[in-house]
Amino acid sequence: MTDPAALRTAAGDPALRAAADDPAARTPAPPALSAPPALSALRARLTASLPPDARDWLEKALAETEDSARELRFAEAGRRTGPDHADDARVLLLHAAAAGPDTLARLYHRGTAAERRAVLLALPHLVPGDESLALVEDALRTNDTRLVAAAVGPYGARHLPGHDWRHAVLKCLFTGVPLDAVDRLAERAHGDAELARMLGDFAAEREAAGRAVPPDLYRVLALADPRTEET
Repeated sequence: MTDPAALRTAAGDPALRAAADDPAARTPAPPALSAPPALSALRARLTASLPPDARDWLEKALAETEDSARELRFAEAGRRTGPDHADDARVLLLHAAAAGPDTLARLYHRGTAAERRAVLLALPHLVPGDESLALVEDALRTNDTRLVAAAVGPYGARHLPGHDWRHAVLKCLFTGVPLDAVDRLAERAHGDAELARMLGDFAAEREAAGRAVPPDLYRVLALADPRTEET
């Protein structure tokens, strides 16, 4: 049971905070652009899993050079490769196009939920800085568990400030996203007293309402509570 004396409610904490042409659209991608090992492995797995017609479509789509054609291929990937492979296909398409932050933002805001998720999954491969952090923040304001899970992946783990990252962890608990989806969870949660307080508040509120506390919470609370290191 959570110690009520150690808890303060987090209900009043604020919510997550809420162009120019893309240079990649004006300048051809440099010939040296090559997929990192993770994307190379993804492409090998995907092509091995696709039926011949879908594989042929993917190879042609990856070779497109016109921006309008690339965006059309991105949109139709679900129909061409099937929903189980659409995320991977779209991530590869975005990398092949060397999509920059402006292009990614446009595709995200104009896209379906599935297309938005693919953009989020592609961010760590395409945007080294925090220029696309607003997309992560937008996804965390939704109740779409697929978007929330994608938002707490490697890009969010790398760039979300501490306050917003803690709220992202709570968002996962609120919406039922397993905390295993949170990239670098153990690293960022370790010894985080404020996260421990917020998790304790959440657990206490659930217990007071007679509702189950997600088992994930206690695992992360043990990581975050600085007192754990003293025992």
